[in-house]
Amino acid sequence: MWIADSGSTKTDWCLYEDGKENVRILTGGINPFYQDKDDIADIIDKNLKSYLVSNHNIPLYFYGAGITNEEKATFLKNIFSPFFGKETEIGSDLLGAARALCGHKPGIACILGTGSNSCFYDGKTIRKNISPLGFILGDEGSGAVIGKIFVGDLLKNQLPEDIKNDFLQTHALNMSEIIERVYKKPFPNRFLASFIPYIISRIDRAEVAAIVKKSIEAFFIRNIKQYDYAQYPVHFTGSLAYHIQDIIQVVAQKHNISVGTIISSPVEGLIKYHSSGISDLSNK
Repeated sequence: MWIADSGSTKTDWCLYEDGKENVRILTGGINPFYQDKDDIADIIDKNLKSYLVSNHNIPLYFYGAGITNEEKATFLKNIFSPFFGKETEIGSDLLGAARALCGHKPGIACILGTGSNSCFYDGKTIRKNISPLGFILGDEGSGAVIGKIFVGDLLKNQLPEDIKNDFLQTHALNMSEIIERVYKKPFPNRFLASFIPYIISRIDRAEVAAIVKKSIEAFFIRNIKQYDYAQYPVHFTGSLAYHIQDIIQVVAQKHNISVGTIISSPVEGLIKYHSSGISDLSNK
């Protein structure tokens, strides 16, 4: 079987056969809100086609950002079918995260990557979801929002001069170029989230750590505290969550929130889930 987990920035593909991982590929992100049929088909054609010739009609379980309704799922299924065959099932990235993190047990599942999201999962389906609202209105704790706050503070001279100069030199950017990329170019969320490696590399600086802590705290207050967090553990997946797990733990403790599993990618958990024989993606 093929398992795929896709965010707005990258897609993690895994071919799992005979009890082992045979192929693992990272491609660009797939999001039906931002990309058309040709863009998505091009990603598969350029990166996966050579692996699909001998593996056609192997089931694909695809979990992705932007799959918010049946229309989006059908849109992707029609694109994938010529490559993978008819045994393709589509679910949201949030359902994928919940299944990978919680398996068949209830819990609160969270994604912290380029974007952020969360839900209460009852062990079978998502029962409650506080809408993330995207990086302009919400997405607290995400790479895009932390990047947005960091760059905004930097350009407004709210961060030390040495950090500002080092950042602009490291990324070969100036103010006008940043504004151009954010307001006039496609995928500003990816652009802002691309600064996360730099931010993490400077997390020892109190001013930078404070930005990350404040955004994670907003994620807990505006999202997690609307679930029954006193009764269920809160799990996380996403590259950002994995790299800032110490901060997550500190902020969670402050709010009496019990943190469960924190993993970088949900793929391994999804392999375990689907190997159990359960593959119903009808509840997105």
